[in-house]
Amino acid sequence: MAELVKVEPALRAKRDAGGKILAPFVTGGISPDWLDVVRAVADAGADAIEIGIPFSDPVMDGPTIQEASSRALANGATPLGIVSQLADLDIGIPLIAMTYYNLIFRNGHRRFARSLVDAGVGGAIVPDLPLEELADWERAAEDAGVETVLLTSPVTPDDRLARICARSHGFVYAVSLMGVTGERTAVSSTASVLAKRVKALTDLPVLIGFGISTPAQAVEAAAAADGVIVASALMRMVLDGKGPTDVGAFVAELRSALDSA
Repeated sequence: MAELVKVEPALRAKRDAGGKILAPFVTGGISPDWLDVVRAVADAGADAIEIGIPFSDPVMDGPTIQEASSRALANGATPLGIVSQLADLDIGIPLIAMTYYNLIFRNGHRRFARSLVDAGVGGAIVPDLPLEELADWERAAEDAGVETVLLTSPVTPDDRLARICARSHGFVYAVSLMGVTGERTAVSSTASVLAKRVKALTDLPVLIGFGISTPAQAVEAAAAADGVIVASALMRMVLDGKGPTDVGAFVAELRSALDSA
């Protein structure tokens, strides 16, 4: 069984040592060698890895992650099947499951939370579960030892932003722009503004995601935050036939750029 590495202590340690956090995303089941992709990403210098649990209607995601989920489902991926496969990993960094509430609800809050912990997954991101409806999952997750990461957006009001920061665990996910996930040609101008607003309200690590597609964009986004999340650019590589070696090489470029900035 994979060791469970707690999200918040690991990311705090990276930040407090002066480094920028790199958290790539891999869709579970996207390819037969997806676990090798995860290992390659870890070996290339990731500080944590988000594992996307495929869902048929990923409303927050753009075409690339939608395609990745569709391919995984066509390959026979199931929520608990993907989670159970993660137990074969032992990579020494935190794993965070990203999925939609329907899958959690259908499997049962406590059962799903327990399955994550049993597989060595210490965090969860549930983007379609609003603050007002969080309590049942929040209780089950906390009892099991799962850190639930909450999301903020550029239009989140200050009072709501404070409540989100107070209830988030692991880190706070700062969504850089209004819209869905996907590769972009530039980092949104709202990213740094949001990162500064969030950092003024919490001592949790603050990571920026959505649209970060190149090493230069990662450096730009991380300047006002504690790190970045990179998803669509990596999954586009896998969808286009690239394997663990190529994906790992790109993550290594991201790592080098962040470390050199």
